[in-house]
Amino acid sequence: MDLDDAYANGPHIPGGDAFPAQWAAKAKAFRAAVPGALNQPYGARAREVFDLFEPAGDALGTVVFVHGGYWRSTDKDLWTHLAAGPLARGWRVAMVDYDLCPDVTIPQITRQIAAAIGVIADRCAGPLRLTGHSAGGHLVARMLDPQVAGDWMKRVAGVVPISPLCDLEPFLRTSMNADFGLDAGTARAESPIHQPIPDAAVTVWVGGAERPAFLDQARWLGQAWNCPVVIDDGRHHFDIIAGLEDAESKLTQDVVGG
Repeated sequence: MDLDDAYANGPHIPGGDAFPAQWAAKAKAFRAAVPGALNQPYGARAREVFDLFEPAGDALGTVVFVHGGYWRSTDKDLWTHLAAGPLARGWRVAMVDYDLCPDVTIPQITRQIAAAIGVIADRCAGPLRLTGHSAGGHLVARMLDPQVAGDWMKRVAGVVPISPLCDLEPFLRTSMNADFGLDAGTARAESPIHQPIPDAAVTVWVGGAERPAFLDQARWLGQAWNCPVVIDDGRHHFDIIAGLEDAESKLTQDVVGG
């Protein structure tokens, strides 16, 4: 199997090239319309920042969203509009940025996300709910590793990895590994399927029209953790996340816990 092709999304989605511009426009419009505390630092590096959006009235808790991009592309500013659904349901939303491969390694990114959640938890009262898309789904799943999580773990009420990458071993055989620098040991250590089954409630989401490799990855995590896997019929890798824009969507409801 050509694993570069197996994990390629854009070439297999009709009109795939148009999605990034659409996301950027929606995100920019959201930031113009919804006041937020932008680029709040959680570390000393330029990309160690997050945006924080507060709902009307007292927040029920905080949803932390981690973006994807194969750990080597995009940033939080492309995805701000995805805060709309949880925000409308009364949840504070933090959109987290992080450094990218090959400037850093995937284990370093994992540590950055854990540090970000620590700062967010110190600043924001109430329960935490974690969600992320693609590589971001991997990263929020990694937060459930007892060796990664901080004291904030006891406040995590739920985690929804969306189209997550949970077994990194296949990436050893892709050209992307020139950026990742994974070896067999690191790939296993960074694979959520090899973590202990978490105590937190986890629901995995994946699009029914996604590439078979992503459907496999989602099912592997469900099997490893004995957690539900929601297959969203007709959704592909680029529109599976659209539900987060809608307060009434099943995805948003799962992210905020109903």
